[in-house]
Amino acid sequence: MGLFDFFKPKPLKGNDSIIALSSFRAYYLYGFTQQPNQVAPDKQLFGELYRLVIGDCGGIAISNSFHPYFIVNPKGTTVWNAAYVMVYTNDNKAEVFDSIRTQKAICTLDLSPLFKEVNVWPDTRLTYEENPLFETYSPFVIPFLVDSQDRVPRWDTEITRRVGQQGQATDYVEQVTKAIQFFMAEPAFVLGFDEFDEKNPSGLIDNFIRCKPLLTGH
Repeated sequence: MGLFDFFKPKPLKGNDSIIALSSFRAYYLYGFTQQPNQVAPDKQLFGELYRLVIGDCGGIAISNSFHPYFIVNPKGTTVWNAAYVMVYTNDNKAEVFDSIRTQKAICTLDLSPLFKEVNVWPDTRLTYEENPLFETYSPFVIPFLVDSQDRVPRWDTEITRRVGQQGQATDYVEQVTKAIQFFMAEPAFVLGFDEFDEKNPSGLIDNFIRCKPLLTGH
């Protein structure tokens, strides 16, 4: 699959079209599975997943699921930063960034060749030794790099709306879980959505630790 799977060609706009990394938000879905490191084989279906979770915003869809200990390499580069660099160093970067911003286009990238080795962070709480439960229920994240422009992700608006109307949003979360099944087979399931904070990477680990009672019953 090529870099521009979802792009319509446009004339180059020059450096004014370049979107700064600081204008992107590093979001992710998280949940549990038996096989965390997967590559989405269908870019169109992954685009539909992106729209279901993120909404009508352009961005870079990292079409992989990763165990959390695969998303930061030993040099400290995250999958989100690596995705940005891949686009920025492409010869057609002006076209790509312009399409993301003006057409709300999705650029899909497979980063599995770059993030294929385990790298346990200083936060070791997801290791089997520290939490044997995670040998049976393996954590996963699906990253999204989104041109935010102060837009609220669809996940947040759907959860807020449904909780207000129904008192819960289980149906929407189940819809997202179903949408990942084309490349993450059952019993993989989604638990939530968050933003990765490079200043507090342990916040991602916290999300999984808080979910332990759902798996153990206490």
